[in-house]
Amino acid sequence: MTRTRTRILTLLACAVLLLAGCSGGGDGADDGRITLRFQSLAWQDESVKANKELVREWNAGHPDVRVEYVQGSWDSVHDQLLTSFEGGEAPDIIHDASDDLADFAYGGYLADLTELLPARLKSDIPERSWETVTFGDGVYGVPFLQEPRVLIANATLLKESGVRIPTPEHPWTWPEFRQVTKELSGDGTYGVAWPLKEPVSATLNLSLSTGGKLFHRGADGKVTVRFETGDQVVPRTVHDQVDTDHSASPTTLGSGGSDTLPGFFAGKYAMVPLGFSYRQQIEQQAPEGFDWQVLPAPAGADGLAQGVSPQTLSIAEDSPHKKEAAAFVDFLLKPDNMVRLALGDWMLPTGEQALKDPALHTDEHGWATGTALAEHLRPAPAQSVRGYAEWKDKVATPALQEYYSGAIGMDELRHRLEEDGNLVLARYQR
Repeated sequence: MTRTRTRILTLLACAVLLLAGCSGGGDGADDGRITLRFQSLAWQDESVKANKELVREWNAGHPDVRVEYVQGSWDSVHDQLLTSFEGGEAPDIIHDASDDLADFAYGGYLADLTELLPARLKSDIPERSWETVTFGDGVYGVPFLQEPRVLIANATLLKESGVRIPTPEHPWTWPEFRQVTKELSGDGTYGVAWPLKEPVSATLNLSLSTGGKLFHRGADGKVTVRFETGDQVVPRTVHDQVDTDHSASPTTLGSGGSDTLPGFFAGKYAMVPLGFSYRQQIEQQAPEGFDWQVLPAPAGADGLAQGVSPQTLSIAEDSPHKKEAAAFVDFLLKPDNMVRLALGDWMLPTGEQALKDPALHTDEHGWATGTALAEHLRPAPAQSVRGYAEWKDKVATPALQEYYSGAIGMDELRHRLEEDGNLVLARYQR
């Protein structure tokens, strides 16, 4: 039986049994309790456990508002949510990422949280994080987990080479990073392996450190692409490491982050730029005795700045219980609970109180290095650009892949990002 037919039959039954207080469509149970569906994208065992424990704790303390845990998947979340929105079957509380919210927010699928969230939560999360979920005059999600890109390094190779070890207080510059990767190369080892199967996000977000902006919004609100000097430092560095210095592996350019780990463990690569949460995979998969450490990404004219798209919690516009859903979000993101979620995902909380937790300031597994980078995280450049998904898939991804492989030069890369890219964006800004 389809869900649509089930809902029709339920509504018919309710019409007959009004005096019994019948409710359907997931809005409540036969005993009058409100039921909220919380779709989580947690996938690592520790993270799933933390989320489910928090749901159980909420349910134990709130007998009149029950939360049902629904398991989602990052691989299909956008299409799945779009289908559920259009079909009237969206979960009440939605776990997603800020760079996936723009079309849902402008499309009217997400509730504006401006008046729903408590002052505690609003003040605890810094304004730079709220910018990632603000579209127009509304706030359409709560940013709660974030991760910087860092360098995961083979500590043994670094020590043997004698290179200066960077810290958040004294990071490598981009030219210094390029020189270090040359010094670390040789005897079957590359200084760095760039996993750039999805090159756009990494390139744009790291380019904030060099003054890159790429997307420029005019007084009329329209966005244009300009690939300027600051935008070119990071892609030029990667290109030169691969093509000129031979200090970066050419074979990993089409790989995902996890694909580089076997070679990293085998000593083929001295360093791999990865998201902070990859530390969990490394800790679980590294061979016994393998010594690794976390280093900050290189700094440029704008220091250690880099773009992020935090994980978010939103509320469906069609939810009949927005206040109750907001109360659950507030519970889930209390400082102690936010720390539990961050530790489960090996990521950083956005909340300033949670970031002070001692568990996030230990040297073990590089937690202290990552936490020191939190203040430098900024909204990803493409955060509020309508048409970004098409620009990324049809223009930027193939252009960057060809540039990194040496098939095209910098001038052609700039032409395609700007000329072809602006044609795509223009269709969304009429």
